[in-house]
Amino acid sequence: MQDFLISLSTEHVYIVYALIVVLACAEGPVLSMILGVLLRLNYFALLPVFIALMVGDLIGDVVWYYVGHRFGYRFIRRFGKYINITEEKVTKATDLFHKYKYRILFNSKISNGLSLDLAVLITAGMTRVPFWKYFGTNLAGQFIWTGMLLGIGYFFGNLYMTVDTWLGRISVATLFIVVF
Repeated sequence: MQDFLISLSTEHVYIVYALIVVLACAEGPVLSMILGVLLRLNYFALLPVFIALMVGDLIGDVVWYYVGHRFGYRFIRRFGKYINITEEKVTKATDLFHKYKYRILFNSKISNGLSLDLAVLITAGMTRVPFWKYFGTNLAGQFIWTGMLLGIGYFFGNLYMTVDTWLGRISVATLFIVVF
């Protein structure tokens, strides 16, 4: 299986990056940290991974904006319980949104919403934030957020390599002692 994945990633690079975009739409933060580790291990190049993650996450944000813009409270009443969004969360976000919409969007993006992320994205559509301003604000926040997550993954990749090296040495020493 590992050989298949390695050959796929070297021979069909565009398929791998397209897959990253699709997966980032659903679960960008976890994928970003995993790819940060893989960047540290030199399996990927930084710029294509960074762009693919940003594009995928922004596509997801645009979809939620559209849901809020097109369906609004009907969507919340019907499906909110499945994605942990209540009318109360949207009402709170709406009240603050009229005054601080761009700050809320930006801070929600770089903090992953503190459990209000989807509510903020849907509320942006419901309150009719101009799309290009919404997109620009999300793009700026996404740039920082993706960079932070890749950096965290890269750091833990470095930590993994250090631990792996030490564990390798300890296991060889332990094996030597046991055999002796």
